[in-house]
Amino acid sequence: MAHALIEAAGPFRKLLADRGYDADHLRKRLAERSAEAVIPTTTSRKQPIPYDVDAYRQRNTVERLWARLKDYRRVATRYDKLAANYLAGVLIAATVCYWAK
Repeated sequence: MAHALIEAAGPFRKLLADRGYDADHLRKRLAERSAEAVIPTTTSRKQPIPYDVDAYRQRNTVERLWARLKDYRRVATRYDKLAANYLAGVLIAATVCYWAK
C-alpha cells in the first residue's frame, strides 16, 4: 500500500512515518525519488538509521489535523461522489480547523 501511495503522490522532499514503515524496500523507493525518509528505526534493527528528529515531531501536527477533520461528518463518511467535491469539503473543513484553533 505504501508503494502505491508513494507512486501516486506528486513530488515531495520528505516522508514522515512511524516505526511501522521502517523497511529497507520503502527507504530504497524513497531514495529513488530523491526523498528523505523521516522514519525512526525499530528496536529490532541492529544498525539504527539516523533521521531528522525535528521534522518527525511535525508528524503529530498532521495526525491531529486528520483527527479534527474526522469530526466533520461530510469528510469522515465521504458522501460526495466526485473526488473534486470531496477535496473541496476537506479544504473547507481544514480551513475551519485552522481558524478555530
